[in-house]
Amino acid sequence: MASTDLDEIDLKILRILQAEPEIAIQEIGARVGLSHTPCWRRIKKMQESGLLKGRVWLVDAEKAGHDVSIFVFVRLDTHSAEVMDGFEKATLDVPEILQCYTVSGEFDYMLRVVVGSVRDYERTVKGKLLKLPHVGIMNSHFALNEVKNTTALPI
Repeated sequence: MASTDLDEIDLKILRILQAEPEIAIQEIGARVGLSHTPCWRRIKKMQESGLLKGRVWLVDAEKAGHDVSIFVFVRLDTHSAEVMDGFEKATLDVPEILQCYTVSGEFDYMLRVVVGSVRDYERTVKGKLLKLPHVGIMNSHFALNEVKNTTALPI
């Protein structure tokens, strides 16, 4: 489903679902002016197209003891499609890496790593990150305070 396929009702439904994921379909329908079945069909179509990607509970990192966030910039020691594919695949096996992005600029990747302490990060660097294939240079930036963290898209 391309964004051009979304009408204003679809956008309203998406805004509601992002803000209140547990809301009943009947309530969504009432807010957007649809009965239950047409509202459900729209949501189902968004799920089947891949626009809506499942539902998860968000865990409070601090309460779970994983409140140290580090943004790690990585430059590979060599570049080819195979090397990059290998690095990216290897990051999938490191649970401390929550996000991995290819980036422009002097580094190749930005990782968001979450651990419980600075000591845990040291162990993660030595035991996992430096063992990722073709890591040349790593530059770590510790988040001091989380000012904003949302998963809601501005639609």
